[in-house]
Amino acid sequence: MLAKRTSKNQITLPKAIVQIAGEADYYDVTVQDGKIVLTPVRLHQADAIRTKLEELGITQNDVGDSIAWARRRA
Repeated sequence: MLAKRTSKNQITLPKAIVQIAGEADYYDVTVQDGKIVLTPVRLHQADAIRTKLEELGITQNDVGDSIAWARRRA
């Protein structure tokens, strides 16, 4: 299938591709072997991670402190 990039760097995904890959508002974009790869991102997955962190009692400050600690060790 052919998709055209506009002057604003926008591409419309063909309907058949969206039907196969599933509807998503966001896509992770990578380049592999010179090919642009779009991977649908389901935001509810991020919500599941936030819920798990909350269940474990891990706060945003804990994450920030962990990152700062890891960067000091590098």
